[in-house]
Amino acid sequence: MSAPEDSVAHIRFAVPEDAPALDRLDRDTWSHLHAVTALDPAPSPFFNERFGPRDHLVAELDGVLVGYIRLGLPTPLAANAHVRQIMGLAVADAARGRGAGRALVRGAIELARRQGARRITLRVLGHNTPARKLYEAEGFAIEGVLPGEFLLDGSYVDDVLMGQPL
Repeated sequence: MSAPEDSVAHIRFAVPEDAPALDRLDRDTWSHLHAVTALDPAPSPFFNERFGPRDHLVAELDGVLVGYIRLGLPTPLAANAHVRQIMGLAVADAARGRGAGRALVRGAIELARRQGARRITLRVLGHNTPARKLYEAEGFAIEGVLPGEFLLDGSYVDDVLMGQPL
């Protein structure tokens, strides 16, 4: 799908009313390309005690919610409170190639900076080439690989750790 020249994703914080659309997006985009857990047939609430609306940026194209990125603390330890971690990214299939994913990653980097973080990290499955290319293009470097960390659909898949200083 090609984007019109003036089509730019609008990035904003999620709000509680986005929960149904975000849950649908998660279900519509679920795949072992990026998920290590099975799709839960009985969904739990999208927002929870650990991740609320202010931990999510959402992307809208033409007024429609088409993606989100979740940013959080990698651990509850004070010793690494200076680090933020991307803990989820999803973009609707119909919006792929229109810049929403890139805008969300850039938004998360900027949000991490505003929160005073000195580093931003993420984990991505080794076979998720599109996501890895996006992250590399946005300044993330591979900092480690856990070979064969996950068994997905009968194949062993690497867990790739990426990060960048802010």
